[in-house]
Amino acid sequence: MIVTPPDLKAFLLATPFFGGLSEAGLDLLISMLVERRFEADATVVAEGEPGRSMFIVKSGRLAVSKRTHAGRVIPISRLEPGDFFGEMTLIEMQNRSATVIAEAPTVLYELTAQKLYACYKADIHAYVIVLQNINRELCRRLRRSDDRFAALQMKGDH
Repeated sequence: MIVTPPDLKAFLLATPFFGGLSEAGLDLLISMLVERRFEADATVVAEGEPGRSMFIVKSGRLAVSKRTHAGRVIPISRLEPGDFFGEMTLIEMQNRSATVIAEAPTVLYELTAQKLYACYKADIHAYVIVLQNINRELCRRLRRSDDRFAALQMKGDH
């Protein structure tokens, strides 16, 4: 059995991804995570590449960007400890929708689609909570995107 440091468990439970999980569900998911380390300026994922995993940010800071058809890079958001990304590829099974670059030395926990499916088979309750947490975060992001779009439209009306 893998023993998880109590501070890691407390950190993960406080993130939007793991909130509301039982002790057993949390232990199961922790056992499925793989730690990944990136130096500053390293590309974690690139827009358009295939993706079969998501990441939870343990430490560091990352920049999310998209490329326009003209080739310009547009900053989308910043990610900090507790945030997660890459979940869209697990849900829609499409290529990466954005590029994520480490702005500082960064530690991430990776959860693959295969491991998430193993969670589904082993603990359906934990799986449902995780999907609900992902859905909540996607809704938050959509609201922020809507707000930014509305603000841009208002600027154009003046």
